Amino acid sequence: MTLTKSLLSVTVVAVLLSGCEMNNTGKGAAIGAAAGGVLGKATGNHKDKRIFIGAAIGALAGAAVGDYMDKQETAFRDELAGSGVEVVREGDNLRLVMPSNITFATDQSYISSGFHNTLSAIAKVMNKYEKTYLSVEGHTDSTGKDSYNMSLSQQRAQSVKNYLVNQQIMAERISTTGYGETRPISSNDSANGRAQNRRVEIQIVPNTQ
Repeated sequence: MTLTKSLLSVTVVAVLLSGCEMNNTGKGAAIGAAAGGVLGKATGNHKDKRIFIGAAIGALAGAAVGDYMDKQETAFRDELAGSGVEVVREGDNLRLVMPSNITFATDQSYISSGFHNTLSAIAKVMNKYEKTYLSVEGHTDSTGKDSYNMSLSQQRAQSVKNYLVNQQIMAERISTTGYGETRPISSNDSANGRAQNRRVEIQIVPNTQ
């Protein structure tokens, strides 16, 4: 297996894992394990795998995890103040919730030009705090066919990943998943509720491997 194919496999495995029903810390550990396992096979030995994880991402342990995520949370809140992005703390994980009205035009998967600065601010923090994985998750309201909503949510998540990669974030740190209309955070019976459901979220998980 070539290294290129192996890295592609890392992304595929990470996408599958990010859709599984597990807690956030477990998800991050699973993604890290999957990345390490495939890269270990690509290089042929565990020493090279450890070198890749340690040098390219880096691991956290014990009390260092909470302290690292505390600092990253503060950095996000400072950089994203007034942007419309909600920063949510979930244990040692972070979640950035981005409503569609500040990210994408209706029924479009390309990123609105007005959102470039916000995504660049997110990338700035992620490039400073490199010991974390990102799961980009696309969501829609229930308007339209299920299959269309699923496809649109996947395309939007991929668009966010592409932008972040262009901002020098390693592609191997980022998985993408489209959930379509399956995970609403509000009722789809009102315009306001549907607007809340049309969103992209970035889950940020510390690497503890």
